[in-house]
Amino acid sequence: MGLYNLDKIFKPESVAVIGASRKQGSIGLALMENLTEGGYEGRIIPVNPNYSEIMGLRTYKSVSEVDGQIDLAVIATPISTVQEIVKECVGTGVGGAIVISAGGRETGEEGRKLEEQIENEARKGGLRIIGPNCMGLIRPDLRLNASFAAHMPPEGKIAFISQSGAICSAMLDLSLKENMGFRHFVSIGAMLDVDFGDLIDYLGTDPEVRSILLYIESLTHFRKFMSAARAVSRVKPIVVLKSGKGKAGARAAASHTGAIAGQDSVYDTAFKRAGAVRVDTLEDFFDCAELLAKQPPPLGPQLVVITNAGGPGVMAADAIEEYGLQLSPLGEETKNRLNHILPPHWSRGNPIDILGDATPERYVEAADCCFEARDIHGMLIIINPQAMTNPTEVAQALAQGLRERPYPVFTALMGGVDVEEGREVMNQEGIPTYDTPERALRSFMSLHNYAENLKMLQEIPSRLPQEVEPDEDEARSLIKKALEKEEDFLSEVDSKRLLSFYGIPVNRTEAAGSVEEAVDLASRMGYPVVMKVLSPDISHKTEAGGVITDLRSHEEVREAYAKVMEGAKGYKPDAEILGVTLQSMIAKPEVELLVGAIKDANFGPVILFGLGGVFAEILGDKNMGLPPLNRSLARRLMEKTKVYTLLQGYRNIPAADMGLLEQLLMCLSHLLVDFPEIAEMDMNPVVVKDGKPCAVDARVLVKKPEVPSPHHLVISPYPDQYEFKEVISGDVEIFIRPIKPEDAPMLVELFNSLSFQSRYYRFMGPMKTLSNDLLVQLTQIDYDRHIALVALGDVEGEEKILAVARVIAGPDREEAEFSVVVRDVWQGKGVGTRLLEKILGVAKEYGIKTVHGIVLAENTQMLQLARDLGFEVSRGRGGNEYQLSIDLEGFPT
Repeated sequence: MGLYNLDKIFKPESVAVIGASRKQGSIGLALMENLTEGGYEGRIIPVNPNYSEIMGLRTYKSVSEVDGQIDLAVIATPISTVQEIVKECVGTGVGGAIVISAGGRETGEEGRKLEEQIENEARKGGLRIIGPNCMGLIRPDLRLNASFAAHMPPEGKIAFISQSGAICSAMLDLSLKENMGFRHFVSIGAMLDVDFGDLIDYLGTDPEVRSILLYIESLTHFRKFMSAARAVSRVKPIVVLKSGKGKAGARAAASHTGAIAGQDSVYDTAFKRAGAVRVDTLEDFFDCAELLAKQPPPLGPQLVVITNAGGPGVMAADAIEEYGLQLSPLGEETKNRLNHILPPHWSRGNPIDILGDATPERYVEAADCCFEARDIHGMLIIINPQAMTNPTEVAQALAQGLRERPYPVFTALMGGVDVEEGREVMNQEGIPTYDTPERALRSFMSLHNYAENLKMLQEIPSRLPQEVEPDEDEARSLIKKALEKEEDFLSEVDSKRLLSFYGIPVNRTEAAGSVEEAVDLASRMGYPVVMKVLSPDISHKTEAGGVITDLRSHEEVREAYAKVMEGAKGYKPDAEILGVTLQSMIAKPEVELLVGAIKDANFGPVILFGLGGVFAEILGDKNMGLPPLNRSLARRLMEKTKVYTLLQGYRNIPAADMGLLEQLLMCLSHLLVDFPEIAEMDMNPVVVKDGKPCAVDARVLVKKPEVPSPHHLVISPYPDQYEFKEVISGDVEIFIRPIKPEDAPMLVELFNSLSFQSRYYRFMGPMKTLSNDLLVQLTQIDYDRHIALVALGDVEGEEKILAVARVIAGPDREEAEFSVVVRDVWQGKGVGTRLLEKILGVAKEYGIKTVHGIVLAENTQMLQLARDLGFEVSRGRGGNEYQLSIDLEGFPT
């Protein structure tokens, strides 16, 4: 149900506690005490038929007896009673509910049925539910503690969402010790209704939320989660701790791809594509939380380290190198300043060793020198208790001067009892404190990795020199025939045919059912050839002795055929042997790659790339990515492998044609987008010879899909169904299609061609240039919630963008905002009208009900266009603008 009614849960003006109690040790009493003693200023309404008054408040026997509106109901009764309570809440118009009650699906089938009944009742009236089996939520700024947690954390900028009540309790306790502030603190429980995707969308739009922390045990509505995380992570860090890493592991599979791609690796891949940073341990999760709660995210990898002990400084330097960070070089000006304030024997480099007799004043002066230096993205201050250094006095001297710096400043106070008071001083001043340099630097590294990953995801991809036009009809026919014959595995010949239909280079491969056919085929193909066993039951041909290379004569082909048959029967006696395949041999390739795909039960198709050959599974050099891919994403997929170094050229190995490899991965992505029937695919090896890739072995597993394309994907692909050829006034043909990331240069050219007036009308103010961030937002869109159509036509002999129209929907996809801009010389020729008609039709198909926008009063041409299309036009509050709105129910499609 999206974000509907979540305001009633997070900003309630009245809270009913159903199951309120006076019994010591009960959750009902804890909820009442937290609400009343926490300072919540809204109305608190106890509901319990056994009491007439609790904590001085009138207590109602049921929700239906309450006079006045209830925004939020907190239900703490046995789960067997919750269905009727929810039904009553729906009947009285309650906005939202937190179901504390346990005993749902975690107890088995009976509990699952109870949850289904509760969900069905809630949906009848649009009642939003957090839980069941949760702790509740806390809003420190509203003094709202609608939970049974023992304390309320300090007020801050973090939104924390956890499936585990125990993790909530631990984070809450840590927040009090370390003075970490939170904006929202949510125990999400079993996610009967409100899930991670809903909360990321909702809390991500809160301007007071600076970052989001997620503790995840399981996900639901994976596509919604990915869409929400991709949208919010562009502007706010999302840190994830996902447990259950070893539950599934790498499953037994029919290919190298399936064997290598474990479930947790797919989660890793998804989090990276969503722009979130994943940490591996609770320690790292808590440490990142502290850094985010107190400091801005890092803008780069370069750190300066100030220490009063050489050993810890060396440890910090080692960790910086290990974590892929950098020690910031000290400029001559900075060194000269430090020479004036430090003893002659200081380290004269970074780490800055200010020596064991460092006074509080020396620490402050050294830090001040570094704050004036350039090219520093973070500062680590190490305080080691020594005879001449009092950690508490150092912390007191430093604390205030470290606040509100443009980059993260954090400390490592090493030791136990002697540094406790110093840690407390730093915590109270909002400075992150850690007990070792390594812990401090791991937190910085995690947040730096978030920023770097975001840069990569937002990189503007270039166009391929030549677009590949796939033969979708032939591919569909081949897959359909295999499914009709109930053949799960395509033969190697058919697998390669399928790949070739989508532009993936393969070598010529043909089948032979007998030794004589094999000899005849080899003579026609030309020697040397490779022979492979042809069997749907043998996945790894090499293991079965089913691959023989470099055959150069009829006699060698005969001998090889006999060996292959003997080896296959010995390897798997009950295997169906159809014969062999013969293919032209590519001798001495520079590199062997593994390229494959597997359909994950939760995230859909996943692409795998890495080192190939017989040792692929042992060496495990691989990286994974989610389709759809563009050219930049294809390159990043390869860059995170060790074999990528070989592909760049290494010693006597020439460089591969990276453009062709990028194209191969994009073609594979396109194939997976179009065909949810592909359950598993293996190209091992893809050999690189003379720089060019070629799949010399391929195996494809097909199954009848549960959903049609593109619903099998967690990331909405380019919607090519919205491509139109149109004729406008003067018999001019234009091409209308969704915008692509590769359109960024054309969009810049369009912007530069616009007059000052056209820019002013479109952006509601003067704008001289398109920033890179804005350009990314306008071209790298989430097609699930953002529709942008471009009209392409001829401008002075080149194809250029004539106009752009957008409809950007909220997460609920019920209302959306529109905009349109037309190249000046094409205004008044019908381009804008046709484009706006098309995009409103697409919006209606999306299920969007209302589209609205704002137009300046002097933009009379746009106002007339809106009236012609059926928009309602009304004056805005300021008088210099108009509000436009259209109900799409009656709009023609």
